[in-house]
Amino acid sequence: MLDDLKYIHEKDVQDALGVNEKQWQQLQEAFTLPDTFSPHGIQNIVLAGMGGSALSANFVRAWLDLPVPFETIRDYDIPAYVGNNTLFVASSYSGNTEETISALEQAAQREALIVVIAAGGRLIDIAKKRDYPYLQLPLISQPRYAALVSLKAFTTLLVAAKVANKESLEELTNSAEWLRDRIQSWVPTVPTKDNQAKQLAQEIIGKSVVVYGGPKMYPAAYKWKISFNENAKHVAWVNQYPEFNHNEFIGWTKQPVDKPYAVIDIRSSLEHARTQKRFEVSERLLSGQRPAPLVVTPQGETLLQQLLWAIALGDFTSLYVALLNGINPTPVDLIETFKKSLDE
Repeated sequence: MLDDLKYIHEKDVQDALGVNEKQWQQLQEAFTLPDTFSPHGIQNIVLAGMGGSALSANFVRAWLDLPVPFETIRDYDIPAYVGNNTLFVASSYSGNTEETISALEQAAQREALIVVIAAGGRLIDIAKKRDYPYLQLPLISQPRYAALVSLKAFTTLLVAAKVANKESLEELTNSAEWLRDRIQSWVPTVPTKDNQAKQLAQEIIGKSVVVYGGPKMYPAAYKWKISFNENAKHVAWVNQYPEFNHNEFIGWTKQPVDKPYAVIDIRSSLEHARTQKRFEVSERLLSGQRPAPLVVTPQGETLLQQLLWAIALGDFTSLYVALLNGINPTPVDLIETFKKSLDE
């Protein structure tokens, strides 16, 4: 089925596979901030965002060693410490996310330094009206497909705010063609026997997915969870080592007796040595009590390369699971219905 290009084109009506094949181009997108943007005395960073609009924050937290505290807010309310020394980032691809707009209004009352990242909507309107700096994202069919361009925008902001060095932005841009070359092995024209993403999808179909990563790979693991949920309309969960060994580890040993799950371990050679050993020991001790994990070993010499590689593989895998489920990956109609129902 996954090697039937006619079937793929019939189901993937909005060409999600094509969008993901070109996602490396998002890393070449250029953003600018006003020349007057030169903040000083930033003591902490807060990014408010929901779903895919907060993915760049997860990524940055693992990738960059920022010199100030950095927190992601997925809520209507903001922490009490937010004040005039806070760099507050309102991130919403649509620009209309109500939780993010609520958080922005509270940040404005606290006189935080506000920057907007959005493709349009109310947030861009607010930024223009109040003269907030903003980075406008290009139009892409779904926020989850815009993870890399959001990352590029956020990194641009951090460099401009002098809390990240310009080399990080250069590294991100220079990774584009490297990622392009890796993606070519997962595109639809590559047959299943040579296509890791298709092979993983066939192992996963019909099972609930549980994805694990260490602290460095957790952003990729979380993106896999989102992609399974939204692309494949497939139940998925995510957790992180070493926290796994302090609770969830024992949960696998008894109930439910029948375990219709697919376990995915994203195991990076760049994780702490003890974290790597935890994956290995956990697999051995849980053998026969949970499904054997599908081990994904990220490629790349740097943490950035490994994160980009792992995220892209997860995107393709989830899209192939969607096709095996016989559904169009792009629409998320129930989420749109839910948003409308909130306003009734």
